Amino acid sequence: MKITSIDALQLPSGGAAASSRGAWSPVLVRINTDEGICGWGEAGLAYGKGWRAGLGMIQDFAEQIIGMNPMHIEEIWETIFRKTFWGMGGGTVVTAAMSAIDIALLDLKGKALGVPVYELLGGKTNDNLRVYASQIQFNWGSDIKKQKLETPEEYAEVTRKCIAEGYDCVKVDPILIPGTDKSKEWNIRGPLSHYVLETVYNRVAAIRETGGDDLDIIIEMHSNSDTLSAIQIAKVLEPLRIFYYEEPAHPLNVENFVEIKKKTSMPLASGERIYTRLGYRQFFEKRCLDVIQPDLCLCGGLSEAKKICDMAWAYDAHVQIHVCGSPISKAAALQIEAAIPNFLIHEHHQRALDPVNRVTCKYDYQPVNGRYKVPDLPGIGQEPAEDVLKKAEIHTIAKYLPYMR
Repeated sequence: MKITSIDALQLPSGGAAASSRGAWSPVLVRINTDEGICGWGEAGLAYGKGWRAGLGMIQDFAEQIIGMNPMHIEEIWETIFRKTFWGMGGGTVVTAAMSAIDIALLDLKGKALGVPVYELLGGKTNDNLRVYASQIQFNWGSDIKKQKLETPEEYAEVTRKCIAEGYDCVKVDPILIPGTDKSKEWNIRGPLSHYVLETVYNRVAAIRETGGDDLDIIIEMHSNSDTLSAIQIAKVLEPLRIFYYEEPAHPLNVENFVEIKKKTSMPLASGERIYTRLGYRQFFEKRCLDVIQPDLCLCGGLSEAKKICDMAWAYDAHVQIHVCGSPISKAAALQIEAAIPNFLIHEHHQRALDPVNRVTCKYDYQPVNGRYKVPDLPGIGQEPAEDVLKKAEIHTIAKYLPYMR
């Protein structure tokens, strides 16, 4: 079998849910072969700024692997890593493109062999996956009227919504949205004011009071805090029994995580912006992450994520795959979560509830009573809907044009 062409496209999937976070632009790749089998993958650049760069990087890397055997996934990963010059440099856009291609190759191989991807990763270890409701500061549901929650009462109400749907764990960023008193400065770096600390505590306390002792609460900081403010917030929130504390400092500065780890009993988590085994190595060696959060569409792909999760196992670190993309990224996440023994919990993002996003692919996988069953279709078990593909601008690479041979 040979790769004959590779398609890169931005998946049309607008919608209102969490539109306050800016444009939503999932970037997909399709790898085509001479046997008519194709595989789908995604670059994790749907949010933030960078999707056009990812779209272009996929095309550049595609030129390096046209004609290769798609079943030789490790060889292709190493080829992109070592023979494109920038592959070894890494970084968000580079590894996003590598990830998209790698996921597509696993999907293709699973289809060729007639098995789900989890069988290629060692077989099913987990099936009934625990799920948490993610980013509830943006509210929750498929039809929301207010997207930025401010008051403790609003945080209590959104918690009730999640519990009613069967979730026993939620994630919230309590600093992202400023408090209601607009006359007071909302500074979330450096020494924090009493107003900021009080607002943060009251929001999370409302979630704890509403959810009771059995609700787990994940605190997300999006690295918008620095070391000092993260420590201050940790001290304030520790009495509320936090499940884990995500991205409290710059995601690539391991020493800042070490410092925070010394000052709090809350488990620390990070990974959305850590790339490949090389990026995770120092965090494992310093033992400063209790929960790792690799994004399959950013860290190097499914095969690289499996290696990262195996490294984590050796350091007693648990795994929560970061999921914030199209239904392709979610389907890929479910496959690896089924296979790894150190799986902790699955992230179900507010974006995944957007009706416009949900219809972009053939299957609408949603949790039931806060749990996911793992799909058993060949490959990752997901692909874009035909009517959506007709609206997409597809860039096809079919010529072998290597940087190095």
